[in-house]
Amino acid sequence: MRLPKERVRHLAESLATRLVEAGHVELTGQRKALVESLDKAVTEELMVEDRLNVEVRELMKKYEREIDQGQVDYQKMFVMIKKQLVKDRGIIL
Repeated sequence: MRLPKERVRHLAESLATRLVEAGHVELTGQRKALVESLDKAVTEELMVEDRLNVEVRELMKKYEREIDQGQVDYQKMFVMIKKQLVKDRGIIL
C-alpha cells in the first residue's frame, strides 16, 4: 500500500466529515464507526494493487530463466502481465 496507515485514517476522517456536512450521510450511531468503515474500505481498495503485484511476480517466476539470460526484460514483462490481468478482471487502478 502506497499510503501510510495514518494518512488513510486521516482521509477516512475527512471523508466522514464531508459526507455528514454535505448531507450525504446521516449518522444514527457513533461517528467513530463510520470512520472505521471508511478506513477499512479505503485500505482494502488500496491493497487491490498490492495483491495484483504479488500475483504478477508469482506468474513471472515461469520466465526466470529468460529474464536471467537477458532474453526478457523484467519490467516490460511485469507491466505487460499486469495490464493484461487488469483488463481481464476489469480492475480500476
